[in-house]
Amino acid sequence: MRYYESLSPELEREIAARQQAGWVSPYACRNSDVIRRYDRPSDVPKIYRQPFSKDADKILNSAFYNRYADKTQVFSFYRNDDLSRRALHVQLVSRIARNIGAVLGLNTDLIEAIAIGHDMGHTPFGHAGEHALHNLYHAATGRCFRHNLHSVRVLDTMIPYNISLQTLDGIVCHNGELPLAEYYPKPLSGFAEFDARMAACILDEDGDRKLIPGTLEGCLVRICDMLAYLGKDRQDAVRAHLIPAESVFPQTSVGRTNAELINNLEVNLIEHSFGKPYLKFDEEHFRALKQLKTDNYERIYLQEAVQKQVRDSVVPMMEQMYAQIYRDAVTRNRNSCLYRHHILTVLEKQKWYPAEMPYTETDPHDLTVDFIAAMTDDYFVDYYHELFPDSRCRISYVGYFDDAQQA
Repeated sequence: MRYYESLSPELEREIAARQQAGWVSPYACRNSDVIRRYDRPSDVPKIYRQPFSKDADKILNSAFYNRYADKTQVFSFYRNDDLSRRALHVQLVSRIARNIGAVLGLNTDLIEAIAIGHDMGHTPFGHAGEHALHNLYHAATGRCFRHNLHSVRVLDTMIPYNISLQTLDGIVCHNGELPLAEYYPKPLSGFAEFDARMAACILDEDGDRKLIPGTLEGCLVRICDMLAYLGKDRQDAVRAHLIPAESVFPQTSVGRTNAELINNLEVNLIEHSFGKPYLKFDEEHFRALKQLKTDNYERIYLQEAVQKQVRDSVVPMMEQMYAQIYRDAVTRNRNSCLYRHHILTVLEKQKWYPAEMPYTETDPHDLTVDFIAAMTDDYFVDYYHELFPDSRCRISYVGYFDDAQQA
């Protein structure tokens, strides 16, 4: 029997009354608070296009948003359209966060912009690809690759879309691998402070874990990133036949299925955060949230079936690809896919969003990382075999009609 919590009747009545009166939280980020790096006439708000809504439009129409559709979450080695891709994940984060944010009286346009942009810098093959690319980049430069840092690079440096400080801050601070029971925003004074923090994080392998968003909207997206994947990854693990059912997970006080944990954590968060300058779970629900993450790591993410192809295929393939793309960057090989498929795409967008430095003058290691991180899973595999047709490295997919996939 599934168990679904509800808001206390007193709070439900208070929320309903405030919504009817058009209440907005005094701790919400207002449209008038927007801070942009550049003063561009095209970014002046219009009555039908407010500033954070404009951020979301820019992200949706960016050169790399489409790539979400072929970037996998956890289960990269399956031919199965029912398994989550990153495109669905960012939509789920946005949907859950907007629902909660609307109840809390927060700025839902800002929530949406942060949510749909938060994984823009993710690599092919999920966190496995991210770790492999970080190791190569860090060994060569001493700098760190993190998908949240790279999301900001894509939207603020590669193509200077003039995304607001509040949206960029929410994106870079979304990493929720170390969940907190309470989130108090840490506001930023401006882009000078933001840039200094980014520069420090790039040199510190744990730097991004210390970040706290500057708005309640950013804090909410960080929480909802976890809510969106914890239960969904369990559903995907069942579809991939890695586990027989969600019921194999230990019962927690918030349940163990996707529907239970989203509802119960959402209700508890609203119950303890409404009208407050912070977001908070009670002790019992926060303990359950940490247990859910631990159980997923033990039963899904660290399973040999998930890790083996990463070690045997993705890591050596990325090592070879990194070396070749770096050579193309150093030699300025204009016949390479680095130039034809990546640099030209960036330069085309920069006609409308001029950069302070020509993209072709970017550090070759950064060009290499930019290109690899922008790849989808399928492009990565196809390009690898274009570069190394005789390689023994292969990605072995579980197909639709393989025995392991039979229901």
